[in-house]
Amino acid sequence: MKLLLFLLQAESGGDSWMSMLPLFLILIVFYFFFIRPQTKKNKEQKKFREALKKGDKVVTIGGIHAKVAEVKETTLILDIGNQMKINVEKSAVVMDSSQVGQTK
Repeated sequence: MKLLLFLLQAESGGDSWMSMLPLFLILIVFYFFFIRPQTKKNKEQKKFREALKKGDKVVTIGGIHAKVAEVKETTLILDIGNQMKINVEKSAVVMDSSQVGQTK
């Protein structure tokens, strides 16, 4: 019932657009400062994971520094040293190990 009254009041006056303006501005700010950068970062991560090849040095989400021994469709076999290899999902790889310690 309150929604109906709100809609009727909105139709009767032009002031309703001015009252909605701050909400639209907040949505625009959220888009440009939060949503857009996050989607850009996700695209870069996906591109990085698709470009992985044997011999690349990477860091996993858990902080393991390793060298890519083999690339499969959805997984990687990582050489972590001392002839030890682990099998991880591609989504677990965060960055190239050369980027560690660098800030953007």
